[in-house]
Amino acid sequence: MKTVCLIGRPNTGKSSLFNRFVGEDKSIILDMPGITRDRIYGTVTYKNKTFHIIDTGGLEFGEDNFQKDILAQATFAIDEADLILFVVDGKTELNQSDYQIRDLLHKTNKEVIVVVNKIDNEKREEEIYRFYELGFEHVIPVSAAHKIGVNVLLDKITEDLAEDTEEEEQICKFCFIGRPNVGKSSLVNAILNKERAIVSDIAGTTRDATDTRFKYHGEDYIMIDTAGMRKKGRIYESIEKYSLLRSLKAIERSDVCVLVIDAEEGIIEHDKHIAGMAIESGKALVICVNKWDTVEDENALKTWKEKLKYEFQFATYAKVVFLSAKTKKRISTLMPEIISAYENHQKQIPTSTLNSIIEDATNLHEAPSYRGRRLKIYFVSQEGSEPPKFTFSVNDKGLVHFSYERYLENKLRENIDLTGTPIILKFKNKEE
Repeated sequence: MKTVCLIGRPNTGKSSLFNRFVGEDKSIILDMPGITRDRIYGTVTYKNKTFHIIDTGGLEFGEDNFQKDILAQATFAIDEADLILFVVDGKTELNQSDYQIRDLLHKTNKEVIVVVNKIDNEKREEEIYRFYELGFEHVIPVSAAHKIGVNVLLDKITEDLAEDTEEEEQICKFCFIGRPNVGKSSLVNAILNKERAIVSDIAGTTRDATDTRFKYHGEDYIMIDTAGMRKKGRIYESIEKYSLLRSLKAIERSDVCVLVIDAEEGIIEHDKHIAGMAIESGKALVICVNKWDTVEDENALKTWKEKLKYEFQFATYAKVVFLSAKTKKRISTLMPEIISAYENHQKQIPTSTLNSIIEDATNLHEAPSYRGRRLKIYFVSQEGSEPPKFTFSVNDKGLVHFSYERYLENKLRENIDLTGTPIILKFKNKEE
């Protein structure tokens, strides 16, 4: 899938353009230079064509650590991208930062479109010609705030993309996700029982995502090996938190994501961030605690289970396996959980079963009343799978409290095996 990144100095409107593309306020917008520090990722679908988009922090070439951090993540984004959108402010003159970014982009030999933002009337549109002095062939005026010119830009971005097709091979695809050096490649080798991937103690050895088809108990499976960092060097030494894009690509192509955690290092915030990406993409999830051979404490298993339950409260449905890819101890526990998560991810529930479960749930515990009104559920049906999606026909969806929605989800999970997969509950008014 094509990857596009937004690059520019602070306050040119990159985050506004990103949010206009993805259709949600995923980037923080604040009229203050440097507010977007971490790269934000999204997926854009336009006229049945899809591409990845990366938002980056505003580039200024200072010596402070904050600016070095932003330069590092922007450099990584540029390295990942197939197309760069160089966003400039159409209301101001080009400045030194714009020219420094221009010089940086010319060295990449990648396709660049200059996006002149904040062009919200025809008079200003005549002024875009001065931006050709940056030396790039394509200059497109837009106003992210008013959605002017955005479709013209999207047409240009997607002109070489094929339309998405829904026909995909019905075979379980899974990937290993996790931060560098947690043992993803070693797990690939352990499952395949051969040294297909290079295994190294240097974080980021794996260069590209690689698909491997293999058989397990006579059935075909596809394993997607997520890549680590492409380059080594000072600018990439501490870039772990910026290495999510390849994981995102693998996640979107997979049915099941196996989050790999290092038993030696424990759980860190980045592990939860990566798991959240899989869940937001609607993928099934298995948590794998690798390097279990390094754990000597006899009470460690109980401690780890309690810690995982606390740290991953947002994914209590995910099964956890403890193993060692290096020694292959307990490696046999992984594939059955992947298969179970895949099957539940695709599960179809009879409508009569759903309504029986929800009727019993509401009889046992009515929804709380709000200003004299109470939520009534008339009918439940499954509207899709991957992950399972359930639609509730109700008297007023505004009466759905998050705690009662959680209660209904718990009741569904108590009565139906949905281990390993997120589920989506949607509420609509009866007359909709």
